[in-house]
Amino acid sequence: MKKETKPVDALSEAEAKTELERLATEIARHDEAYHRQDAPVIADAEYDALKRRNLAIEESFPHLRLADSPSLKVGAPVAEGFGKITHRVPMLSLDNAFSDDEVRDFVHSVYRFLGKLPDQSIAFTAEPKIDGLSMSIRYEDGKLVSAATRGDGTIGENVTANVRTISEIPNTLPEGAPSVVEVRGEVYMAKEDFLALNERMAAEGKQTYVNPRNTAAGSLRQLDASVTASRKLRFFAYAWGEMSDMPADTQHGMIEVLSSWGFPVNPLTKRLESIEAMIDHYNGIGLARGDLSYDIDGVVYKVDRLDLQGRLGFRSRSPRWAIAHKFPAEKAATRLTAIDIQVGRTGALTPVARLEPITVGGVVVTNATLHNAGEIERLGVKIGDMVQIQRAGDVIPQVLGVVSSPDDAVEFEFPATCPCDLKTPVVREETASGVEGVIRRCSGEFACPFQRKEHLKHFVSRKAFDIDGLGEKQIEYFYDDETLPIRQPADIFTLKARDEANGLQRLKNREGYGETSARKLFDAIESRREIALDRLIFALGIRHVGEQTAKTLARAYGDWASVHEAALEIAGGDQVAMEEMDALDDIGPAVVEAVGRFFGEPHNVDMVDRLTAELTILEAEKPSQDSAVAGLTVVFTGSLEQMTRDEAKAMAERLGAKVAGSVSKKTDILVAGPGAGSKLTKAQELGVRTMDEDGWFELVGVAPGR
Repeated sequence: MKKETKPVDALSEAEAKTELERLATEIARHDEAYHRQDAPVIADAEYDALKRRNLAIEESFPHLRLADSPSLKVGAPVAEGFGKITHRVPMLSLDNAFSDDEVRDFVHSVYRFLGKLPDQSIAFTAEPKIDGLSMSIRYEDGKLVSAATRGDGTIGENVTANVRTISEIPNTLPEGAPSVVEVRGEVYMAKEDFLALNERMAAEGKQTYVNPRNTAAGSLRQLDASVTASRKLRFFAYAWGEMSDMPADTQHGMIEVLSSWGFPVNPLTKRLESIEAMIDHYNGIGLARGDLSYDIDGVVYKVDRLDLQGRLGFRSRSPRWAIAHKFPAEKAATRLTAIDIQVGRTGALTPVARLEPITVGGVVVTNATLHNAGEIERLGVKIGDMVQIQRAGDVIPQVLGVVSSPDDAVEFEFPATCPCDLKTPVVREETASGVEGVIRRCSGEFACPFQRKEHLKHFVSRKAFDIDGLGEKQIEYFYDDETLPIRQPADIFTLKARDEANGLQRLKNREGYGETSARKLFDAIESRREIALDRLIFALGIRHVGEQTAKTLARAYGDWASVHEAALEIAGGDQVAMEEMDALDDIGPAVVEAVGRFFGEPHNVDMVDRLTAELTILEAEKPSQDSAVAGLTVVFTGSLEQMTRDEAKAMAERLGAKVAGSVSKKTDILVAGPGAGSKLTKAQELGVRTMDEDGWFELVGVAPGR
């Protein structure tokens, strides 16, 4: 009898913690395949299911949310080969809804956040979610000056020359348009154009393409713009980034303006005033989906009034005023031919199902994650089984279960040792209460070559040290090199000095390098000796400390000496240091424990000391906002009456303040509403400045509701 997936409300804290780690690793792998490589190995339904479960667990156990949680991320790093463009306004992704009830929850959350608005007073727009490549196109003084992909949401690829070849995108805007305009939308390939391209490729004896979305993305990412021009790409405009002046005050009004400027806009976009109308529109588009000339994977709802969008604001990776209502997943059956084990940076062993290739929703699927040993047991899968897989949209495949099992099917035995050459034992972590987690890890840590290599790859990744010419391929090369090895981060910064002592074995004399490429690599390394504090913290690869948490720690402590001192104090069991870090907003016990564990290992401390001796570490940037609370740490408590808790937090962060969840001696201001209890008492004991909501609004000079 197969066990069902354990409901979130039935998870213990230890199980929830382990599940969040597993989900973060799996989702990151598929984000990379989908956004950067345009080659998803699994499908949208499973991908969406993974993200939904991750979010559900985080909502039930908010203190366990990982620093590098998928709920904090957008897209993937920029691919090599293109210049980079920093988005003036970040290109965020959308949260997803998968049922009518979740759409209702979204609408109700909008009303709850804004507060005291009558029902049915907020209108929404509804538009098809185009399955293409997100694009931001910038115009200055009416002329197209640049175009960039979403990238990771902050930095995208410069594809200006390629976008100029798309006939549907105007090169100039009409007179009267604002001086700065960033139009955002989706580049896609129509179904008929995709079929015609494949017919042409087949006639020329060339490999055909898998689906319109990946073909459009690959066509736009051609270094030779003439190749892009030979592919018939199209565009739908539906949003904007930086605007020097807003020509309309509603979402629907802005769509009409974009249309008047010559941009194609989707004719199925409607302005609706009730949940029932939104769901009816979704169902109607779903029925017509097969007859459309382009692929869609859902419907996007947005609050229509732009002033309300501004009040609702953003979470770390998505707006509060929009959501994507996704279509159901597609399913198919194929044979599971093998199960391989992959070892990640944190030592987690992940079983991967190898499948007989099968096309699902236009994409060839060849493998799917099985997550962990518990998932294999739950599904009851064996090598040789026919299994049902599910694919949602065009991303991530999931093994749903066994269709049939032949007599010669073989049970998979999870390895007791790591597949690395050291064969170090595989362990399962236990909580203080002795509960075993489901994730199995190699116990070798930095002794394990899989983990050490993955740590180094993480260290040089774009959001960490971002060293040009030293990517994953080069890390593999230098790690295995006997004369010029890179085995830990400090080795990167001693590479040039060690190379100069190598005589004929110098890098410039090696195949694949040469004098120019060797010099460029050494120059790139030298340019990273000066590093931002948050990048260094992120680069260390501490479990649960992702990009956002690294930024939080950098802002809170200010400089490396303070971070280092606090980390060592936590490693030594200092309760005050633990409480101060735990009090930081978005940081919980899992992060504090991970920091203490990392700096409690002598080899890690030695590794960090060797590294930092090679670096100049910049202090964290001071908040740029000119406000009375910029740089201060604020705690909100009690029942706020003039703003919701979410709105209060968003306002404080806009003004440059740091919002903490609990009071400590580092707290500068406590804003207390009626019913304030232990936090107010502690603030008074510590001499923290306290005030009510009126005092807060007077201090920041902002009227309620703004």
